Amino acid sequence: MQKFKPPEEWFMQAEYDMDTADAMFQSGRYMYAVFMSHLCIEKALKGIFAKVHSKDAPKTHNLLYLIELINAKENLLIPDEFEDFFKILNEKSVPTRYPDMLFDILKEFKKTNTKQFISEGKKVMKWIKEKSV
Repeated sequence: MQKFKPPEEWFMQAEYDMDTADAMFQSGRYMYAVFMSHLCIEKALKGIFAKVHSKDAPKTHNLLYLIELINAKENLLIPDEFEDFFKILNEKSVPTRYPDMLFDILKEFKKTNTKQFISEGKKVMKWIKEKSV
């Protein structure tokens, strides 16, 4: 009997979070759009982890660490076009969780760069879905 969250549940939640990122973007809540983009990718990676390791992923928000754990058993072969995105999203999303100065972080996430986070996040989600089949 399976005692861990099934990969399909992780992927379903990841899709929901990407839809939420879109809603936050449309409402001008760019900081939360970036946060939800990160959460989407995090859950999708945890879905791959669950599929590969047959257990729940560790409680971490570090995308690079999740990739490292997955690669210990099955190499994801991350496309070159996504390597920088994973690093940047990993770095930029932490302050969205616990901003030291709200107005400073709000200045950092504008419509244009937030749209890029979401667009790249959707490409990564598509790639993850293909990897998870």
